[in-house]
Amino acid sequence: MDEFWVFGYGSLMWNPGFPYEERVLARLGGYRRSLCVRSYVHRGTEDRPGLVLGLDRGGSCKGVAFRVAPSSWQSTVDYLRERELVTSVYLERHVRTQLSDGRSVRALTYVIDRAHPQYAGAVTVEEAAQIVEGAVGRSGPNPVYVANTVAHLREIGIRDHWLESVASAITANGA
Repeated sequence: MDEFWVFGYGSLMWNPGFPYEERVLARLGGYRRSLCVRSYVHRGTEDRPGLVLGLDRGGSCKGVAFRVAPSSWQSTVDYLRERELVTSVYLERHVRTQLSDGRSVRALTYVIDRAHPQYAGAVTVEEAAQIVEGAVGRSGPNPVYVANTVAHLREIGIRDHWLESVASAITANGA
């Protein structure tokens, strides 16, 4: 392996938590960003789960790819496994990713495990807004997570119309 890349589609895009040498907008085919993970800790509880992002099958996802220096490969993988695999709701995958400058690279990313009990499946905008509205976890209120995600995506030039619709529905309902 000559290069090591990581693909981020949620908070990893603006808060990677590991050193990198290059950061490039990228597109991953075959997966889409989705509020498909029931959060029992960070944005909800087991009694009142929230929803957080996962990569689910179908479509494509704009995100950010990070090239990591060889000296940081193992520490980056260790860090990401600790961050992403806490409840084993995600599966670690190496995926072909198209960088905005035309390069095609293989990148490490984490996709939803559809067999995991925390997988929420496909929910409508209205269902997602309803689930998110009253959920609060260790990392704060779930509506703040959705609003911050939409704001950060816009800051780096990524529009996610479905997620923006969820944020608007939450705001319209008064959360």
